[in-house]
Amino acid sequence: MAVSLTAQAAEHISKYLQKRGRGIGLRLGVRTTGCSGMAYKLEYVDDPIAEDQVFESHGVKVFVDPKSLSYIDGTELDYAREGLNEGFKFRNPNEKATCGCGESFTV
Repeated sequence: MAVSLTAQAAEHISKYLQKRGRGIGLRLGVRTTGCSGMAYKLEYVDDPIAEDQVFESHGVKVFVDPKSLSYIDGTELDYAREGLNEGFKFRNPNEKATCGCGESFTV
């Protein structure tokens, strides 16, 4: 079981944590919402939770709660800039479908 970051995502997260002045990594999880049933949630971590699974990729720690891990196991998080848009992209091998707006997914 693992979650990983591309070099671009790790660089973006590291820069943001430096700018923020605190934090030890990024928490990646899922929540129930949207037209397809689930959505990704991201937040910066100041204090780890004992139950979190911790993965390190390109020097950045990624924290995942055990309930979310079964939905996002094998996911690679990328950070991309496309024209005027930029943001995180999720490459989740467990996704079966996404909604038209791209905000939610199903497994």
